[in-house]
Amino acid sequence: MPSCAIVILNYNGKNFLKTFLSTLLKHSIGNEIVVVDNGSTDDSIDFLTAYFPTIRLIKIAHNLGFAGGYNEALRQIESKYFVILNSDVEVTANWLKPMIDFLETNPETAACQPKILSYHQKNKFEYAGAAGGYIDYLGYAFCRGRIFDTCEEDTNQYNDNTEIFWATGACIIIRADTFKKMGGFDERFFAHYEEIDLCWRIKRNGAKIYCIPSSVVYHVGGGTLHKSNPHKTFLNFRNSLLTLYKNTSPEKRFFVIFIRLILDGISGIKFLLDGNWKDIIAILKAHFSFYYMLLFSEDKTIKINNYSTNLYPKSIVWAYFVKKIKTFSAL
Repeated sequence: MPSCAIVILNYNGKNFLKTFLSTLLKHSIGNEIVVVDNGSTDDSIDFLTAYFPTIRLIKIAHNLGFAGGYNEALRQIESKYFVILNSDVEVTANWLKPMIDFLETNPETAACQPKILSYHQKNKFEYAGAAGGYIDYLGYAFCRGRIFDTCEEDTNQYNDNTEIFWATGACIIIRADTFKKMGGFDERFFAHYEEIDLCWRIKRNGAKIYCIPSSVVYHVGGGTLHKSNPHKTFLNFRNSLLTLYKNTSPEKRFFVIFIRLILDGISGIKFLLDGNWKDIIAILKAHFSFYYMLLFSEDKTIKINNYSTNLYPKSIVWAYFVKKIKTFSAL
């Protein structure tokens, strides 16, 4: 098999490492496994040193987030393929080979993801990736098998190899030369949506992204930030706006962002009615942080002038909340 480095970014995830590393080692023989400690304050490093001394360990002094942590680590790793794998993922037998085989025989494909099922409900798709990610023209992400908070039961309905729009950061295999050519993740994101931005740039550059469902993993989800955490609300709202701004053509950008800001306001009203004041504050902070980034921060990733990509041309918000479409196959 070609060289493949499986890279896990760890931040205070000793319990996940303890739970899942042995299974990963068992089902990944012949591939380099690297754990990157992203400034943990627990005893993750002591645990790894004591119980997994053969695993390569890269230490980062301070938490650089998902984007910065992986960028820093992958600069230090030489391989044909990078597997970016969350610490809270349980792999299965033969999880990696189908994706590598697909990439080896399809040179126009830059990245793949497996089928992502829930660790706690193994018959259901997991929120972060399911059977492949998509995005509508207003920047709202959804998946085959998951629209907003509705996760479908896996009945093998999405078991075909399918071109998708984005692959999940929970488990993505990407050509190392593609990752480097794109300039890696946009470190301004810190965490959340950075993989969608990267995949969007990859597609704008003319490459394809696939889901290979014969590869299966189980994801716990919410291992670092639970979805109810206001900081996660902040990151999701800010980073989705930044992703949309970066990858929408200049002639459409103002209209799309304007509509999106209105919908963010409606989300704020819903949080208000539910009494979630911290989430309302998080949305406001997200908008001001987004404006600040446009004015003062620098995008160090590669600049691509082609904006032609296959977005979902309708509103997934309208489909889900108004038309009550809850499954991907019904879209």
